Amino acid sequence: MAAKKKRAGHAPARKNDPEGVRARFLDVAAELFQSRGYSATGMQAIFEAAGVTAGAFYHHFEGKKDLALAVIEERVAAEVEQTWIAPVRAAKTTLDGITAVFKSIATQLAARQAVRGCPLNNLTLELAFADPDFQESLARVFAHWQSELEAKLKHDMNERVLPRSKPGALAAYIVAVYSGAMALCKVQQSPAPLLQCLPELRDRLSS
Repeated sequence: MAAKKKRAGHAPARKNDPEGVRARFLDVAAELFQSRGYSATGMQAIFEAAGVTAGAFYHHFEGKKDLALAVIEERVAAEVEQTWIAPVRAAKTTLDGITAVFKSIATQLAARQAVRGCPLNNLTLELAFADPDFQESLARVFAHWQSELEAKLKHDMNERVLPRSKPGALAAYIVAVYSGAMALCKVQQSPAPLLQCLPELRDRLSS
C-alpha cells in the first residue's frame, strides 16, 4: 500500500459544514503524519494546514491522539481496503490480485519519484510500541487485511487454483513480504524491491 499524494490548493472547509470540517482534519492529519511522522507534527501545523480554528478541532476531537486514532480507523484502513483488499478480492485468483497490486504500487512510486512508505507501516513502527490504544487500532487494520487475504487463499485452494497449505500463515506471509519490501523501497527510494520480491512471492504461494 503506497502513500497517496494530496492535491495542493484545497479550499478551507466551510465553517457551517461540520462533517466537512472533520473530514478536512482527517485528510490533513493523514498527510502530515505520512510526510512528517506523528510525533513531529504539531497541532498548530494541523490547524494551519486545515485552515480551521482550534475551537473547531476540539469540537470534533479530544486531542491529537484521538485524531490519530480516527486517521488510522477512517483513512489508513480505507487505503488498505482500496489499495489491497478490494483489488485482490475482485481478481480472478489471489496470485492475479497480488501481482496487480505490487505492479500498480511500483508504477505509482516510480511516477512520483519519491517513496514515503506505507502509511500503515509508518504509523505502526512509530506508535505501536508506545501506546496500547494505537497498538490495538493498528492491529485491527492488519487483522482485517490478513483475514481478507486468507479468505481469498482458501477459495483458491478449494478450487485447486493453489496447492493446499495453511491460508492464515500464507496471508501473514504476504503482508510481511509486502511490508518489508515497502520498507526497502523507502530506504532505497526506489520501487525495485517490490518488483524483486514479487516473483519470489508468487513462487512461494504456488509451490
